[in-house]
Amino acid sequence: MVPVFQNRNGTKQHVPSPDLAIMRTEESEEKKEIERGDSAQEEQLQQMEEAKEEEEEEWKRIPPWTKQITARGLIASLLIGSLYSVIIMKLNLTTGLVPNLNVSAGLLAFVSIKGWTKVVQKAGFISAPFTRQENTVIQTCAVACYTIAMSGGFGSYLLGLNKKTYELAGVNTEGNNPGSYKEPGLGWMTGYLFVSAFVGLLALVPLRKIMIIDYKLIYPSGTATAVLINGFHTPKGDKIAKKQVGGFLKFFSISFMWGFFQWFYSGDVEKCGFSQFPTFGLQAWKQTFYFDFDLTYVGAGMICTHLVNLSLLLGAVLSWGIMWPLINRLKGDWYPENIPETSMQSLNGYKVFIAIALILGDGLYNFLKIMYTVGRSIQVGLNKKNLNSEQKNQRLDELRKNEFFMRESIPVWLGCVGYLCFSIVSIIVIPMMFPQLKWYFVIVAYIIAPALCFCNAYGTGLTDMNMAYNYGKVGLFVIAALVGKDSGVVAALVGCGLIKAVVHSSADLMQDFKTGHLTLTSPRSMILSQVVGTATGCIIGPLSFFLYYKTFDIGNPNGEFKAPYALIYRNMAILGVQGFSALPRHCLQLCYGFFAFAVGANMVRDLSPAKIGKWVPLPMAMAVPFLTGAYFAIDMCVGSLIVYLWHRFDNKKASVLVPAVAAGLICGDGLWILPSGILALAKINPPICMSFLPFRK
Repeated sequence: MVPVFQNRNGTKQHVPSPDLAIMRTEESEEKKEIERGDSAQEEQLQQMEEAKEEEEEEWKRIPPWTKQITARGLIASLLIGSLYSVIIMKLNLTTGLVPNLNVSAGLLAFVSIKGWTKVVQKAGFISAPFTRQENTVIQTCAVACYTIAMSGGFGSYLLGLNKKTYELAGVNTEGNNPGSYKEPGLGWMTGYLFVSAFVGLLALVPLRKIMIIDYKLIYPSGTATAVLINGFHTPKGDKIAKKQVGGFLKFFSISFMWGFFQWFYSGDVEKCGFSQFPTFGLQAWKQTFYFDFDLTYVGAGMICTHLVNLSLLLGAVLSWGIMWPLINRLKGDWYPENIPETSMQSLNGYKVFIAIALILGDGLYNFLKIMYTVGRSIQVGLNKKNLNSEQKNQRLDELRKNEFFMRESIPVWLGCVGYLCFSIVSIIVIPMMFPQLKWYFVIVAYIIAPALCFCNAYGTGLTDMNMAYNYGKVGLFVIAALVGKDSGVVAALVGCGLIKAVVHSSADLMQDFKTGHLTLTSPRSMILSQVVGTATGCIIGPLSFFLYYKTFDIGNPNGEFKAPYALIYRNMAILGVQGFSALPRHCLQLCYGFFAFAVGANMVRDLSPAKIGKWVPLPMAMAVPFLTGAYFAIDMCVGSLIVYLWHRFDNKKASVLVPAVAAGLICGDGLWILPSGILALAKINPPICMSFLPFRK
């Protein structure tokens, strides 16, 4: 039965069986609910008003572009860019798989300047306030620096020119002509980067308004970085940042000390130390299935998605667990018995060319998909009407951001003249460095490059996929076929690098412009910091490469630093020169199958329902273990497992700390490379070799 109760207007309703006690209880509860609702509404309105006031104050405090670039910011950028260059170089030369480190670079930029300001203030000096604009400039400069280490070809097309890769591809192979190699050198590598890396920075500067404001492209990585930086520079974000800084420093220390501890047991030979620990038994260890305690890849696995890590594991099981043992039993039938393991006519040929088939299938599909997406999106954009009325309905803050973004203009003539000047320098210098690549090929590359840059930057804005490596591969095959057998391999590798450098840097610049648009950072300071970071990277990149090249056995297929993509790129060039005659027996049929699998897997992911498509493996990720082995895929999956369990037990804390912990693991282990490399150069070897042998009675 329902008791008597009082309505909000004060009138009473009488119902059967009144109960005064219950009535009073419910009346008081309802009043409390109304009061709680009113107070919550008032609190929400107050928070909105405070946010508006804070936003208005932020607009008033925006520093001019000349003050957004500071001396402390440039020093921090140099340190972060150098550290990440060393880390990325290790990833390049071991597996070639590099995760997106932009967010962690933004975190490190915040940590470094906040720490600097605290030290300065404790010393009694006055320090300029740390703004989100300065944070953005530091992050942009650091990313531009370490991007050279990632996309400069140190683990792919430039390293594919060296003598060891030339020998691994088969000295007697048709197209792989004697003398068609060039040993790495600090001078020519630095010069090559300087004449090729800056062209792309100016290719799309005149189109920044179209990309960012007119087409409203998302650029997910640039947007995510802006959200992170904006979050740091709010009262709530400051609390979260303190937690992230604590997590980063804790796991940075653990990772660095673990690397130091492992060094004592690694001996002076390849099969020593924790990195060769037979986690699943000696037989599995022989097939590269073991956990090697590499915290760099554990951290990378925490950043990459579960699908990427599971795809790596699937590729490892399929190749090293099933295919290679079966093909190895066919030695003497499918390929000769008495042949070096590194020859392309042995098992190594199947590893390389099947990986190439997966990479090309995945790349071709995504290339065509992006072209279709770009075409459709541009067509829809051109057919839109009533743009003026749409602009009127935009939020005020968005209009103000657009106005600020376009206020400090960059002259169109500056971009055009700069592109032309850098192109002329490259056209003159590159043929002098590599006579195999004729000057007219360089001219053609730079004529078609702006169109390729636009397509890639537009596709990156829609999907966050920088397809520069696919444009480079297309250029590689075209140049190899046109130049021919005499000089085609070298010309193709160098030409691939030119196209990839232009297309990659232009898309990266648009990502940075998107970050600057959302953080109210001047485009002038953004492009200047990009130029400074790129110039620094052209010096730091080769130096970090030679830290490894002079210390470790780079390119050894049985060692830690396999540099798999160097061999892949050289063999793609050979394939472009001579066709399918380079493949061992039955390899072509297997390549057809895996190429079709790559295309089919992508089609299933895009066309099937989301709950099915999200479990379809990524062919590009599957291809990496085909050459490198399964051990690093297990490291990555351990990182993914940590993230999964952490989210299950404490989702709120995991969401805040996972990026910081992953960055700490990567940076700590990466920083240990510097002292270990110095020790190796000084001929100081670890005192203990820990290895494992089968037990014999």
